[in-house]
Amino acid sequence: MSSAEAEATDISPAEYLLKVGKAGEGPHDIATAALMLAALDHPEKKLAPYLAHLADLSQAARAEAAFANDAESAAHALGQVFTARFGYDSDRMAYDEPDSADLMVVIERRRGLPVALGILYMHAARAAGMEGHGLHAPGDFLLKLAVKGSEAYVDPFAGGAVVDRERVVPHLGIPMLAAEPGVPEVPGAYEPVSDIDVLLRLQNNIRSRALRSHDSARAIEIGRRMAQLAPYRPPLWLDLAHLHESAGALSAARTAYEHCLKASRAGDMYHNEATLALHALRRRIN
Repeated sequence: MSSAEAEATDISPAEYLLKVGKAGEGPHDIATAALMLAALDHPEKKLAPYLAHLADLSQAARAEAAFANDAESAAHALGQVFTARFGYDSDRMAYDEPDSADLMVVIERRRGLPVALGILYMHAARAAGMEGHGLHAPGDFLLKLAVKGSEAYVDPFAGGAVVDRERVVPHLGIPMLAAEPGVPEVPGAYEPVSDIDVLLRLQNNIRSRALRSHDSARAIEIGRRMAQLAPYRPPLWLDLAHLHESAGALSAARTAYEHCLKASRAGDMYHNEATLALHALRRRIN
């Protein structure tokens, strides 16, 4: 069990995630952080079995990839661990279900969204001594592995299959992240994103589904978690403020706008928008 996993047994999920947010972009023990996000929705469940599973994945990845000479063979080894040994697969039948982004449920079912499976792949890869980073792609999530100077692009939703470099360029050349709160610009082709970006994308899957089903309370809760993960990103606070205001929670909206002002720079678009919105909101409250 890693130090982060051991720490997870000593503090509450909320406290753990608060520390992650304060620590910045990472790298983090990303699977443990995702597990703690899921634990917020399952206070009745014990963390120990899930942490034990993460430890099993780590051990199996180290053993399977011990003799990998390059990133492609290491990717194949990871794929064997997840598909052959632990029975993981894509979750195409329940793709739009929020549970597909809940790491506790994903571990139980051995099924999940690309980003949820990708987080587990990143965890196992790093435990086996590889460099593993997430890449954003429209409607997909790819993983970049680096081993002994070689690189491979892996699709965790396809059983860890290696993706040709030529196929990655069109994915990453399309600006799909503009609508995702907390992501100010689209990463360029082959540029890894931070662990916080990956965790935000995981949560944004749940938030988007809540908005589509008109569950404003759930969308606000997930928006709050996203802002906690990245408290220095003004778009997250601005989005949360809008959600609160739409729900009639004006005091909470004011607090979120104030956080946006603190996280942004005077004169930038987020600071200006929050300033105007806060001024209008104060007139409504008074």
